[in-house]
Amino acid sequence: MLIGTVLPNRVGALEWGLWPVLGLLLYTTFTQVPLIHLREAFGNFRFIAAAVVGNFVLLPFVVWGLMAMAPNEPAVRLGLLLVLLVPCTDWFITFTHLGGGDTKHAIAFSPVSLILQIVFLPFYLWLFLGSEFTANLAQKAMFMAFLGLIVLPLLAAFMTEKWVEAGPRRRHVIDRLAWLPVPLLAVVVFSIAAAQVGIVMDSAGLLGHLLLIFGAFLVIAGLVSRALALVFNLPPLQGRVLAFSLGSRNSFVVLPLALALPASYELAVVVIVFQSLVELFGMVAYLWWVPKKLFPAAA
Repeated sequence: MLIGTVLPNRVGALEWGLWPVLGLLLYTTFTQVPLIHLREAFGNFRFIAAAVVGNFVLLPFVVWGLMAMAPNEPAVRLGLLLVLLVPCTDWFITFTHLGGGDTKHAIAFSPVSLILQIVFLPFYLWLFLGSEFTANLAQKAMFMAFLGLIVLPLLAAFMTEKWVEAGPRRRHVIDRLAWLPVPLLAVVVFSIAAAQVGIVMDSAGLLGHLLLIFGAFLVIAGLVSRALALVFNLPPLQGRVLAFSLGSRNSFVVLPLALALPASYELAVVVIVFQSLVELFGMVAYLWWVPKKLFPAAA
């Protein structure tokens, strides 16, 4: 933001460079999702059912309730819907591991989650915003962003995993790619903050309002995971996976869609990036709350 303020005429190149960096970020992130093992994910049907019901049935109702707290600004409301309706498929696995959850179940659910959110997101937007508004959003730029920055990286990651699977000695390729998402994520956040500094500064008063919404979402998601674990009779370690899955969102997968929106919807980008930062601190709080209070280990 400091660089964007001091050098406002020099940050235009960052917007152009953002697209290839974002594509590479999503590709390297998708390579860490076991896409070629989708069938194996259904080995524990009770857990998968609980995670699907929680993420794709119950949380949309939670988001619908939270929208009553949202400002009556179309760009902000669209940003909230984009980011809160899609569960995370990458760093929730890391937080599950740090929180003492069953990481194998987190890894198994990630490809299921990724496929379902791509399928259901258009339906959710139609349900929340109406057919006319959704049709206005479905422009060529949105389609190209979805194709170029979600579908193509996803297919490339799938082909990479197939290639690695064909030769066990190639496993180091996936391991080396695992080092890239964090620095690439830093470049993406830097580029957006520098290029959109004017919008961020103008919307500073809005961030406190968004903080309340995102904080409420984190608390409710944790409580929903506890209720679902009881209903599906999940052991504590699987309950922890459920909590981190419900609490974390896939902000940088929907970011390309927000960046492709018309100029009047620039605030949606700010909403999505701000949510990811709030969530990062929220996951740190989850590392105490989930294993200590929600799902303590059995005696």
